[in-house]
Amino acid sequence: MSKGLIGVQMMMLKGKVEDLGAYETMKKIHELGYRSVEISQIPMTSENVAELKRASDDFTIDITAISAPLEPNHPEDKAENLTDHFDKMIADCKALNCQFIRIGMLPLRIMGDKDKIMDFIFRAEEMAGKLEQEGIQLYYHTHHIEFQRQNGKYVLDLMKENTSKLGFELDVHWIQRAGVDPVDFIKQYKGRVSLIHLKDYRIGDLNVTDDDLKDMGKFFDKFVNLIEFAEVGEGNLNMPAIIDASLEAGAQYFLIEQDDTYGRDPFESLQISADNLRNMGYADWF
Repeated sequence: MSKGLIGVQMMMLKGKVEDLGAYETMKKIHELGYRSVEISQIPMTSENVAELKRASDDFTIDITAISAPLEPNHPEDKAENLTDHFDKMIADCKALNCQFIRIGMLPLRIMGDKDKIMDFIFRAEEMAGKLEQEGIQLYYHTHHIEFQRQNGKYVLDLMKENTSKLGFELDVHWIQRAGVDPVDFIKQYKGRVSLIHLKDYRIGDLNVTDDDLKDMGKFFDKFVNLIEFAEVGEGNLNMPAIIDASLEAGAQYFLIEQDDTYGRDPFESLQISADNLRNMGYADWF
């Protein structure tokens, strides 16, 4: 069987980078057995870029992707973006021997507006063409909002149908949260997906108090918000079937991400995910 490479989405370790530094955080990732990372929500200062590169070399960790929005997410957003900081993004990517730049989500101000979304799609495809000339692929990461229907079609399918160079980083938790079968959906994106986010989907505990029972509004607020992000193998998703479908679709990198670990140390969460994946038969993917 062909195989992929299991890695870590470092968004969940941004606090560790602040406390330990980029190099020591990467060292711990290496000790957990991971050999690929995607960088997100970590400031790409010259110091961090240098430390990430040093750790990549020392620990043989592939820096698979870095993150950048296409443009500012809102008028006060000062974060680096592909439109205003193109040369910086290219330089960072090449310094880290990185193949992919990924857009994390739609700009907040255009969500729900089809005309603005279509304009975004066309500009993302244009940017993908510019990056392709530099040997870099542009990918778009999904949440659940892209499964909103516009004229009977998912927004994400509109993205796929109106682009050829833009790739898609499919997040299996968010696909499930959108009410769509991840296994079936991933197969529909064959040839457009090299990056997969592995993140499980769990129903959390319903802790009902006497006060909740006196106010049905409070009770139902808890009742309808039980969905949690979970360590791989600790939730309800059929991960082996998802991984098989992803391989069939052309995925190469399987990046573990957990938006919230609910008080658990994120390194511990990454250990649990790694142990479970090894027990599922993916030990040689690390």
